[in-house]
Amino acid sequence: MTEISVSSPKSKRIAAIDWMRGVAMILMMIDHASMAFDGNHFSADSAALFVPGTVIGAFEFLTRWITHLCAPTFVFLAGTALALSIERRAAKGQNPWSIDRGILVRGLFIAVLDPTLISLFSGRLTFQVLYAIGIAMMCMAFLRRLSTQLLLSLSLGWLIFGELLVRGLWDPAVGNPSIPTALSMAFYYEPLFRISYPVLPWLSLMCLGWVFGRYINTLKNTESKLPQPATLLTFVGVFSIAVFGVIRWFNGYGNMFLLREDNSWIQFLLVSKYPPSLSFMALEIGLLCLILAGLIRLEKRIGVRKNGVLLVFGQTSMFFYLIHRLVMEGLAQWGGLRGAGGIITTYVVSLVFLIILYPLCRWYRSYKQEHRGGWTTFI
Repeated sequence: MTEISVSSPKSKRIAAIDWMRGVAMILMMIDHASMAFDGNHFSADSAALFVPGTVIGAFEFLTRWITHLCAPTFVFLAGTALALSIERRAAKGQNPWSIDRGILVRGLFIAVLDPTLISLFSGRLTFQVLYAIGIAMMCMAFLRRLSTQLLLSLSLGWLIFGELLVRGLWDPAVGNPSIPTALSMAFYYEPLFRISYPVLPWLSLMCLGWVFGRYINTLKNTESKLPQPATLLTFVGVFSIAVFGVIRWFNGYGNMFLLREDNSWIQFLLVSKYPPSLSFMALEIGLLCLILAGLIRLEKRIGVRKNGVLLVFGQTSMFFYLIHRLVMEGLAQWGGLRGAGGIITTYVVSLVFLIILYPLCRWYRSYKQEHRGGWTTFI
């Protein structure tokens, strides 16, 4: 959850990137509140978890579906933020090993949060989005030296053809794969041990984010006639959603074993997040690109408010994540409130947490700006 700060409306940085991360934080809050307190929470968005013929509640499904945008947004924008920061430092002649060491240390810190702190509060050993972001970030210490064309080819290559390798190593009808397979590309589920975010598909998305960050740097530093970011994002967004529609319609390869059972809108939108299918990635990349394009255009029209809700949450994303996740999981797991409510509880709890977190995040942002370096570098 690498962050980009925007100091004023005149800043050359793109506040819309922070806004987009802020949108994802709010959606993530809703998902985690549902996971913790909604007894009807829906999370069977994997062939390993979905039971054929299951009747799916529309409101629970939509609550889950809108929050699918969170992880792709975090990972993509982490790659974008890294590229904007790291390649600028590299261009100024900073020592390459110093840059790599910074990436590796921060990535390792993020990765170990899941099997330690998050696992402690949730009551099970878990490898989730922080693990995927952290390990992918560490990989970028080496992959950042590759050309844009090669990074793009590797990323799209995995997204398009990765399912072939997964199918060769894992059959969800048989059971869990090996742990190395699950950590790298598949999904592992036991009551007290879960691997939900394999590295390779999420690394491919971080690489795409890095490519986008390079694109922004190119536009800033040259008189290039390339399309502006909003134009490029709109094109990619429309194309990606079209790809999703085609894959889901034909109901075969690209759906990671999770096929439509009928032609209902719920079944059409029920895509595999664990592990992420091509249909899932195409849909979420498409939505991410279209929303981000709209926010970039909006920023140009209305400017940037220093204390805007989305900006504050987007600039303090790791702090926001740790505070709400640990408190919610602690209350659910150790406070006996797991599944104690319903869909209304989900949204009421989310609103209460957002109201409480806004002043806390504003305070932490100021504290971090006044205490640069040290432990605040990691959170």
